[in-house]
Amino acid sequence: MSDLHAFIDALPKVELHVHLVGSASVPTVLELARRHPDGTVPTGERELRDFYAFRDFPHFAEVYMAVNSLVRDPEDVATLVLGVARDLAAQNVRYAELTVTPHAHRLVGMPPAAVTEALDIAARQARERYGVRMAYIFDIPADLPGDFIGGTLDQALNHPPENLVGFGLAGVEQARAGHTEAIRDAFRAARAAGLRSLPHAGEMTGPETIWEVVEGLGAERIGHGLSCVQDPRLVAHLRETQIPLEVCPTSNVCTGQIPDIAAHPLPRMLDEGLFVTLNSDDPPMFDTTLTGEYRVAADVFGLGRAELAALARNAVTASSLDADAKNAILAEIDAT
Repeated sequence: MSDLHAFIDALPKVELHVHLVGSASVPTVLELARRHPDGTVPTGERELRDFYAFRDFPHFAEVYMAVNSLVRDPEDVATLVLGVARDLAAQNVRYAELTVTPHAHRLVGMPPAAVTEALDIAARQARERYGVRMAYIFDIPADLPGDFIGGTLDQALNHPPENLVGFGLAGVEQARAGHTEAIRDAFRAARAAGLRSLPHAGEMTGPETIWEVVEGLGAERIGHGLSCVQDPRLVAHLRETQIPLEVCPTSNVCTGQIPDIAAHPLPRMLDEGLFVTLNSDDPPMFDTTLTGEYRVAADVFGLGRAELAALARNAVTASSLDADAKNAILAEIDAT
């Protein structure tokens, strides 16, 4: 297994499903907590790791927002982006699409233009310092107060960072009820502006949520998609269309969506011929990494070199990179 782990470590990778705040490593969160000691996030490493012991998804969302409350100015935003770029570079990640929740930053009083400027500066520095290309997805957080839809769309259309590639939908999926038409309208406008439709669905709800993002939002990739296996017609549709699924195994265990890693439907998704990518979601909060997710695929599900390389290739293919950039990374994967 050590040879396979070495292969995974060396494998060039692309990360498609990772959140800005959730990507903050323990040292980065401790830096922010000590910078803003009036928050509820512990300032000691042991206490912070205990803080990350989630009871369920609502508790995870509560902790996530506590960490988000530490992100109060553009310097904090840049600190997060550069921290995740550093961590990804150490895993041979060449490119990442980082999900940003603009509305959460508005809630703490950060002007949209200031957030965008910080994202642009950090993306340039990430490439210069670490050789990682960073792109952004703006997501609607359906479980936050206020005008979470209009504010997110406004920033995406009127204050977008240079590397904004997609429009997403996250948060507690059950909170989307009652906002269906408004969410559809926002995605329609975002897609008309050239952004890709990249929503989460089927993480904590059934197949009906996946059908909604496919039929109502024109999803080009789907975050998680766990519950698709409950609906044979949906599985057949996803197999036929090859809409990529951003699968995050460790995340699903930590937030209580599945009882343990052995119960994860990833092997069945692959057996069904679905288009799967591996991702880390909120890695430090779940004590994982993108490399760690590939190791889970090998150690728990028995995937070998060819299958792991295929997953890495899938992530490149499903990304928003241009053809030349995709081909360059695919050539690296083939040479590993």
